[in-house]
Amino acid sequence: MEQALLEHYRAQREANLEGLFELLRIPSISALPAHRDDVRRAAEFLAADLTKMGMDSVRLIEGDGHPIVYADWLHAPGKPTLVLYGHYDVQPPDPLDEWLSPPFEPTVRNDNVYARGAVDDKGQTYLILKAVEGLMAVQGKLPVNVKFLIEGEEETDGGVLRDWLTANGSELGADAALICDTEMFAPGLPTITTGLRGMVYAEIEVRGSRTDLHSGMYGGVAPNAFQGLVEILSGLKAPDGRVLIPGFYDDVEAPSAAELEAWAKLPYDEDAVRVNEIGSKTLTGEPGYTPMERMWARPTFEIHGMPGGFIGEGAKTVIPAKATAKISTRLVPNMDPDKIADALKTAVQALEPKGMTATTRILGKAPASLSSTDSIYVRKAAEAMEQSFGRRTVYQRSGGSIPVVGLMQEQAGVPSVMMGFGLPDDNLHAPNEKFHLPNFYAGIETVGRYLTLLGE
Repeated sequence: MEQALLEHYRAQREANLEGLFELLRIPSISALPAHRDDVRRAAEFLAADLTKMGMDSVRLIEGDGHPIVYADWLHAPGKPTLVLYGHYDVQPPDPLDEWLSPPFEPTVRNDNVYARGAVDDKGQTYLILKAVEGLMAVQGKLPVNVKFLIEGEEETDGGVLRDWLTANGSELGADAALICDTEMFAPGLPTITTGLRGMVYAEIEVRGSRTDLHSGMYGGVAPNAFQGLVEILSGLKAPDGRVLIPGFYDDVEAPSAAELEAWAKLPYDEDAVRVNEIGSKTLTGEPGYTPMERMWARPTFEIHGMPGGFIGEGAKTVIPAKATAKISTRLVPNMDPDKIADALKTAVQALEPKGMTATTRILGKAPASLSSTDSIYVRKAAEAMEQSFGRRTVYQRSGGSIPVVGLMQEQAGVPSVMMGFGLPDDNLHAPNEKFHLPNFYAGIETVGRYLTLLGE
């Protein structure tokens, strides 16, 4: 990277941080209809920024949901074309009483910025924009062609982007996609993520009586929807972590021996993870596998919430007529989300308790993804990270899901490079989410290096 560009990035740190703060103050919670206008406000903020920095064709792609921010710059003939992906929507901040500072008022403590969306994914999306902006400011052009796709539904179902890629993916015309929505394995250790788990997200609803009933008058004869729901959930997952859905493990593809060998060399401290990241008495999960295998290469079943019945202050002796559980399964390579969704529905029906009706609603599906480390786009990303952090880049999988990775591969034939700057303790989806500011600044420089290396 030329010295003038590096000096520009460092001179702009304060301005770039203030821009990030402005974006973080927008409560763009895609799952809550009350924040629909806020989500659009975040999209318009990014569109204005892209226009100001000299991108072309800036527009909002509309659909049945929150818009995609699109922009491009295609004036580097003979050079690669990259999709630059991110998302501007965020998770709800609940529970609010566990935040040490307001979730939508970014606050700096100990070189970290705390806010909802700080690292997932506003901070990591914004650093891509600032890397491109610096190149345009210093050089007046980009070393490669770029197409921005920044969605507003990654934290929900991603329907608008899915529909757009299904209709337009074959014409996307890109060589690879850069995604900064993952994390480093450890502080200061440059990391590229090569695999993501897929997901099936669902609601299981159990209905018993016509209406809520007095437990004194009808207890002992009326079906209790919560009891039925608990019985179903117990039949779907064993206490030791094994998923009991028939056929669930049939198509699981194990990691290669080379991957397992590489993972064994990573500086993984099980007790440190348990204490510092999870905060539990012990790690749990499927027997016979290491924690890294359980997080990265094994499928799971998790319960996220169980609304229903009486949950207010004090006592109310009610037999609930309806109970619901929000659940997800994480999938690994070779597992078919449609097949797993069907298997889940069939298993729930088979476990339906006497006198009750159980219904499964599928709210979202995405396949797992796995990319090769042999790609020139991955190799150059590793080189850029090594230059920024002064250490050899390592490769990992992630237990999380980024649906667009599989979608772009499937619909557009575009492989993804997942270059992340988050840290394991950044509290994604939890109170006190943060982004380590040295990583924010290093991320801007690294993306600038990466685009420069590809242009050579």
